Amino acid sequence: MAINTYAAEGKSIGNMADGKVVFVENVIPGDIVDVRITKNKKSYAEGKMTRLISPSPLRVTPFCSHFGVCGGCKWQMLPYNKQLEYKQQQVADQMQRIGHIALPEMEPIAGSALQTFYRNKLEFTFSNKRYRTIDEINILGDAEVPHEQGLGFHAPGLFDKVVPIDFCHLQNEPTNKIRNLLREYTTVHNLPYYDFRAHTGYMRNLMIRVSTTGEVLVNLVLNEDDEATRRPMLEYLLKEVPEISTLCYTINTKWNDSIYDLEVHTFSGKGFITEKLEEYTFNISPKSFFQTNTTQAENLYRITRDFAGLTGKEVLYDLYCGTGSIGIFCSKNARKIIGIEVVEQAIEDAKLNAAQNNINHALFYAGDVSAICTDSFFAEHGKPDVIITDPPRAGMSEKLVQQLLKMRAPKIVYVSCNPATQARDLALLTVDYTITRMRPVDMFPHTHHIENVVLLEWAN
Repeated sequence: MAINTYAAEGKSIGNMADGKVVFVENVIPGDIVDVRITKNKKSYAEGKMTRLISPSPLRVTPFCSHFGVCGGCKWQMLPYNKQLEYKQQQVADQMQRIGHIALPEMEPIAGSALQTFYRNKLEFTFSNKRYRTIDEINILGDAEVPHEQGLGFHAPGLFDKVVPIDFCHLQNEPTNKIRNLLREYTTVHNLPYYDFRAHTGYMRNLMIRVSTTGEVLVNLVLNEDDEATRRPMLEYLLKEVPEISTLCYTINTKWNDSIYDLEVHTFSGKGFITEKLEEYTFNISPKSFFQTNTTQAENLYRITRDFAGLTGKEVLYDLYCGTGSIGIFCSKNARKIIGIEVVEQAIEDAKLNAAQNNINHALFYAGDVSAICTDSFFAEHGKPDVIITDPPRAGMSEKLVQQLLKMRAPKIVYVSCNPATQARDLALLTVDYTITRMRPVDMFPHTHHIENVVLLEWAN
C-alpha cells in the first residue's frame, strides 16, 4: 500500500484496492508498506504497518535507540520542517472539517527552537514487569521468559508493563544519571518494583523537574512508609547527584498513581524550584502545573499577549488560569487581571506567584466560571475587555461557551492543546464573534500534539 498524505493525530492515509481510505499509524507520506487492517468500517478502515517495503524519500534516521518501542517521539523519522508543515495542515483541516467556519489566513506555525532536551518535567514508572519486544521474545524461542523489573515509560496500551529507558532525549541531565543510578541501587539492594495487578512492591514512580534556571527537583514515589529503606537510598542519591536542588518523597498506598491528594515530604532543599518566563519567576513544587516546554511556553504566551492587544487599560479575565502563568505574563499590559480556575490548590499557587512578582492588580478565584461571573461580580470587578481561555484537551463545556457569549467581551483569545475540540467550540462562538487571527504553536517536537491560538473579536 502506498501512503499518500498525512491525516491527523499521527496517522497517514493510504487506499485499499477498492479505493477505501485507510488510516495508518507510524508511517509517513511516500512510504510503501504492508498493512494489517485492524478496523474495517463502511467508509474507512484503520490499520498498522507490518512491513516497510520502500521508505519515503522524506524519512530520516531516528536519533533515539528506544524509537518505536517506548511510544514517545513517534515522528523522529520525519524531518522537523515536515513535522511543522503537517501540524499546520492538521489545524487547518480540523477547523474546516469540524468547525465549518470562515477562517482568516493562518499565520505560520511557531516551531520550537529546541527539538530535543526541551522538557522541564518527566515522569518514570517502576514496574515488576519489563516490556519485551516481539524480537526479544523470538530470540528466547521456547525458553521461559525471565522475570525482570523495569524503570522507564509505560508500554503503549499496557498499564502494567514498562519499557526500560537507558537514555532519553527529552530532558537535560542529570535526568538520565538519576534514573540509571536508581535502577542500579534498587537492583543491588533487591528493592521490589511495583506490581500493578497485586498492588505490591516498594518502588512506584520517579518525577524529575529541571528548570532553565539550573535547579533540579526530584520526587520519588514509594508504596510503603519505610524510613530504614528510604533514607539510605535518598542519601545515596544526594551524594551521587549533587546537582539536585530539592529532593522529595511521597508515600502512595493507593491503587492509582495520582499524588494530588497526598502529602509530599521534603527530604532536602526548599521543596520547590524556580522557573522563569521573561522576567517573571514561578515557584514549582512537585504538584504544580507548569508548561513542560519552558522556552516554547514563552513563545506561546508572547503570541497570546500579542493577540490580546493589551494597552494597559483593559480588564483581562484569565479562564482555566491554573497557577496564573498566562495572566501574570500579560500583567504589565493590563489594568486588572481576574483569574478563575476550578482547582483550589492551583489558585493558591497563582496568588503566591503574583505576590512573588509584585503584581498587585491580579485577583484569583477558585470555582466554576458561570457561578463566579455574576452581575454582582461584574459590578465589583468590571466586565472583561479581553478574555483568555486555555482549557484542557476536552475543550470548553457548551455551558461555558454560552456564558462567554453572554459576557460579550470585545476580544477572546482561545489557547488550545487540541484543535479538534477548539474547532467545535469556535463553531459555537462564531454566532457572535469573528475569527481574525490564528497561529499554531509546536510545544512538543517529534509528536503529533499541537497548540493553537485564536483571536475572536465581537462582531455584533
